[in-house]
Amino acid sequence: MKKLTLFSIVAAVVLLPQLAQAMHIMEGFLPQMHAFFWLAAVVPFLAVGVGRINGVLHNHAERKLLLGLVTAFVFVLSALKMPSVTGSSSHATGIGLSAILFGPWVSAVLAGIVLVFQALLLAHGGLTTWGANTFSMGVAGGMTAYLVFRGVRAAGLSEKLAVFLAAALGDLATYMVTAGQLSVAFPDPVGGMTASFFKFAGVFALTQIPLAISEGLLSVVVYNTLLRYNAQGLIHIWWNGEERKA
Repeated sequence: MKKLTLFSIVAAVVLLPQLAQAMHIMEGFLPQMHAFFWLAAVVPFLAVGVGRINGVLHNHAERKLLLGLVTAFVFVLSALKMPSVTGSSSHATGIGLSAILFGPWVSAVLAGIVLVFQALLLAHGGLTTWGANTFSMGVAGGMTAYLVFRGVRAAGLSEKLAVFLAAALGDLATYMVTAGQLSVAFPDPVGGMTASFFKFAGVFALTQIPLAISEGLLSVVVYNTLLRYNAQGLIHIWWNGEERKA
């Protein structure tokens, strides 16, 4: 039964329409100065994230398995892409679940690692645009998902709703930031960056909005499954310094 449950999760991820959310800006698409700017912008977040991961590995070694599972989830989900006429691609991120379980700083590092391997092995995104893609997916998406989850839970609403909204809105935040990055790099000759932003966002919205809902629903299913394994002692989920028991 345990193997069947894990197989079901993997199957759901693989069979999720290759439409999902978030974006990888392709290799060489951004002007050089823009690429350097986003690389510099993401470095502080990665530095903090590496420190957080070291803390997890040294102080809570039992969470290594969960960290590996979440990284695999992000890699597989964000590898399913749909080409876009904007010079980017649409796909799911999985970063919302990562932010919920490990926080936004760790999520930035996981996104960065995943994006490197995807650029090298799958030709998704690129090394020159790695900083921009990591910022939109790992920093903006992860931070949004984390804050939404904490906010919904603080309001006393259900955990399932919090997971759904965090994953969906984190995904949409990635898409919004990517549209912003592209609009700054390629402003409209007449309407400037504002007009360019709405053009890029409008193209992405055709797939991003409905598929953000799909990722939100999938994240709820995966999160609930992880909670069951946590209750059986097979993985360890922590919240606010205490282990999640159910």
